[in-house]
Amino acid sequence: MTLAYLKTYRHNSAKIALEMPDHTMPRKLFKRWTPDPKKIQSNPNLKFLGNILHHQHLFHLNRHSVSVAFFVGLFTAFLPIPGQMLIAAFGAFVFRCNLPIAVSLIWISNPFTFPIIFYATYKFGQMLLQLPERQFSMSLSWEWITGDFLYIWQPLVLGCLVAGLFFGCLGYLFIQWSWRWHVIKRWNDRKNPQNTRSDS
Repeated sequence: MTLAYLKTYRHNSAKIALEMPDHTMPRKLFKRWTPDPKKIQSNPNLKFLGNILHHQHLFHLNRHSVSVAFFVGLFTAFLPIPGQMLIAAFGAFVFRCNLPIAVSLIWISNPFTFPIIFYATYKFGQMLLQLPERQFSMSLSWEWITGDFLYIWQPLVLGCLVAGLFFGCLGYLFIQWSWRWHVIKRWNDRKNPQNTRSDS
């Protein structure tokens, strides 16, 4: 009975997603705040991707593309190395997800937030490895990579990877759930318009 229920649920969910018109999808929200594809394609830091930037799958706005882009962008934002934009763009190409969203999310780690983020991830990694604390400065530059980073890389990298995986998965699951909830809610409102009028 459980297998039959799951099959019926998946069938109905897929049917709802197919029958709902495009304009009711949450893609309108993401389209409003994501960078214009032309700006991404003209970014000099991404020129090395060449014609790859013109692949249509890099700019799709559907549940799969957006949720995977959230994973790629959030995971990359926690990497304690320079060049996060290039890594996020490459990840978007490999996983065939929305490139503007993946690249935009790396700015969670910015000059104002990355000292807090990476110190917290360093402390977390230090706790996991049970290592003594070291004093260090934080700067996402190649000079820092060849300096302080060499003394703290083990707890910092471990903490960043664990945090990146956690928040990346959290972002992926949140988009999957919220997108499905929005579609089903709009479907129910469409099937039962009297409920919508009574609520208002």
